[in-house]
Amino acid sequence: MPGTVGPVCGIAGGTGADGEERRRVLTAQLATLARRGPDSSGFLAGDRAAVGQTRLAVIDLVHGDPPLTDESGDVRVALNGEIYNYWALRTELVAGGHRFASEGDTEVIAHLAETLEPAVLAERLHGMFAFAVWDARRGRLVLGRDRLGKKPLYYWSDGRDLVFGSEIKAVLADPRVPRRLDPTAIPAYLEHGYVPTPGTFYDGIVSLPPASVLVWEGGSPRVECYWQPRADRDRTAMTTAELAGELRALLTSSVSDRLVSDVPLGAFLSGGVDSTAVVGLMAELTSTPVRTFAVGFDDPSYDEREWARLASVRFGTQHTEIVVKPDASVLMDDVLTACDQPFADSSALPQYLLAEATRRDVTVALSGDGGDEMFAGYDRFAVALALSRTSSLPTAMTAPVRRLGRAVGGGDLRGNRARVGRLLREVGLPMPDAYVDLVRLFDREQVEALIRAPAGGLHAADAAAWGAGEGLPLLSRVLDFNRRTYLLDDLLVKVDRMSMAHGLEVRSPLLDHRLVEFSLSVRPDEHLRGTARKRLFKLAVADLLPASIVHRPKRGFGVPLDAWFRGDLAQEVSLRLGSGSSRLAQHVDAGVLARLVDEHTRGQAAHGQRLWALLLVERFLEREGW
Repeated sequence: MPGTVGPVCGIAGGTGADGEERRRVLTAQLATLARRGPDSSGFLAGDRAAVGQTRLAVIDLVHGDPPLTDESGDVRVALNGEIYNYWALRTELVAGGHRFASEGDTEVIAHLAETLEPAVLAERLHGMFAFAVWDARRGRLVLGRDRLGKKPLYYWSDGRDLVFGSEIKAVLADPRVPRRLDPTAIPAYLEHGYVPTPGTFYDGIVSLPPASVLVWEGGSPRVECYWQPRADRDRTAMTTAELAGELRALLTSSVSDRLVSDVPLGAFLSGGVDSTAVVGLMAELTSTPVRTFAVGFDDPSYDEREWARLASVRFGTQHTEIVVKPDASVLMDDVLTACDQPFADSSALPQYLLAEATRRDVTVALSGDGGDEMFAGYDRFAVALALSRTSSLPTAMTAPVRRLGRAVGGGDLRGNRARVGRLLREVGLPMPDAYVDLVRLFDREQVEALIRAPAGGLHAADAAAWGAGEGLPLLSRVLDFNRRTYLLDDLLVKVDRMSMAHGLEVRSPLLDHRLVEFSLSVRPDEHLRGTARKRLFKLAVADLLPASIVHRPKRGFGVPLDAWFRGDLAQEVSLRLGSGSSRLAQHVDAGVLARLVDEHTRGQAAHGQRLWALLLVERFLEREGW
């Protein structure tokens, strides 16, 4: 068995146009994805469609150049990602008479596509992926995305032809695709800090939902879902010790699946429970010291290097620390370029710098992303459960409490005052409204003031995500909702874009779909009980981790934005957002915008996160000329 993974790259293509024009356009599309796949690129163009791929070579460095076909050459495949079970699938196909020309995973998809319907094909794949299959015999283009949405895929269609790419910039490289602002994007962004899937800032450019396939056969595309997590109710009868044992086995298997590589491999290490658990399992499964990487700031309130060192010593890793003093103004443009559209999570900055430094030594890095999402590590999950118990209280009791919350919380996003204010503001609200309000970037009143209109009810994407979890216990439903919203459109976007900006492949073993189903199958009190967060996960890895890491308070992966906007970035935010002449002022109330800047500058409120989000939109609008 030569390996279990393949290239993490960029894919692009489309239908329509004449052959020569299609080749020219596809060349331009692939050029926009060069950083995702710096090792090679290629495409296959037929009479009606073309698919192409840039490649970051990880497995089968000699024979895996893209794209690949089946024996006949009629089925052409481009793949971004890794198929962890590809060798088992390959063995099955060989036994059925299929002949392979490569050792990698992309060709497996080509052979499966010969006989399987698109949804069945995608369901058989275990990994992180986005693929494109052009079947010349059927005149059918199929796009597919992995279960959790780790790998991105965007498309545009005019009802006749279709253009797709791993990034928005690759779709826009086709001159048929209009470059227009979606008028609903800015309000959605103000609420979430991102535009929820399937939307984007560009009118007509759509993100393919996770666990979905798109089928185009000469007309409008149809999208169908191929996977929903299945909860195994038999697990509710298991003891805590039995569940912890099963979870440990699943974690070990998931890490093992992600260790195969023909290029240097390492891990991100923050010193938190999740990344430390992943590194500990890597140390158990490998015979050489694990390469680990940590990022820190001079500001001790944002620096976790001491914990990373503790974990490194425990597992004997070859450890590298990166201390960053970022030029935030320059990095803002880097983040915008990598994401193609505004993305408000400021932890993208340290993620970008960590990926940049890590790529100097390794090509692949494992991360602890997803542990809090899968196993209830955030305080907001416990708060949501507590708030749900107040939803039946009469309005006469809850309305004064919410008014007090608005007075107490003010404009702060950080600190105890802010947390208390937010909690009081959500008393009495039904789920999921209370949970959504807990994680909003701008609260409802601020959104309404900025856009000069009622903010409306729950966003359509949020409503659909909440409805998908109907029937689950409340905590499980909240975890499922978080997976379909914040995890998909914030965490996974951040990790993919910041790492691929440097040609670094990041694998997230805690986001294996088997762990998703395990998490939803166990009794909620196995995750949260009293003040204990992530209880079952910690029990499963307790013997592996230093006790001080298991029990340390959780700290986010943040940056000191509040200080920056009163220091290095103060003049820029004042000139760009506070003057009333900004491009953003064409879409929001200029007076409210100026007041946010003034309140922050004068120290009356902590709007750093919000100003960061707004400044990104301003730069984006300037870049696009809108």
